[in-house]
Amino acid sequence: MNVVPLRVAPDASSPVHSIGTVRSLLADGQFAIEDEAGGLRTCRRAASCLLKPQLGDTVLVSGPDAYRVFLIAVLEQADAAVSRIEVDGALVLGGNAHPVAIESEGEVRLRSGTRLAMSAQQWSMQADRADCRTDALRLTAKEVEATTGTAKLFGKVFETVADRIVQMARNTLRIVDEMDQSRVRHLDCKASETVRIHGRHTTVTGQDLVKVDAAQIHMG
Repeated sequence: MNVVPLRVAPDASSPVHSIGTVRSLLADGQFAIEDEAGGLRTCRRAASCLLKPQLGDTVLVSGPDAYRVFLIAVLEQADAAVSRIEVDGALVLGGNAHPVAIESEGEVRLRSGTRLAMSAQQWSMQADRADCRTDALRLTAKEVEATTGTAKLFGKVFETVADRIVQMARNTLRIVDEMDQSRVRHLDCKASETVRIHGRHTTVTGQDLVKVDAAQIHMG
């Protein structure tokens, strides 16, 4: 009695084009794909498939022969809650002369490096003009360094809390419309040439001692 197989064994030199399911993620970057017939094959992800396949995803596998097979697309995700776009090398999103927009109705996160990174990672932004508009902005950093030709700050309330503040300038000008107050423990003002204090009403008082010392003292 002759036994006729219902399914012809595939030829290794025949083109491959099938749908499968991701069963495991291998350490060398390859994926174990189970086809519809129950067969298991390993293949790499095609460079054009930017969406990283996950376990249980339905994918499309294609290639010129059984030795050159690639995972070319993710057809259906097992968990569509998270989609990860990942490439092996550097990634550049370019729009030529057209704008490139990243939009989300929820949260947008930008992160460079990880906590386990051995070296410091850098996040760089370069543009001829930048415009940031937000209702609230919070910046946390160990060190901030800014270099600018002209800096302008406009606001209703400006508060600074620091252990030490150092300012160095060639000329300074401060104009206060109403009251200017200073509350310090020790106050030291020194000028190499001239000190002038003038007001319509000027009062100098001391609790224990008021001392005026100079080569000449003119009063009146």
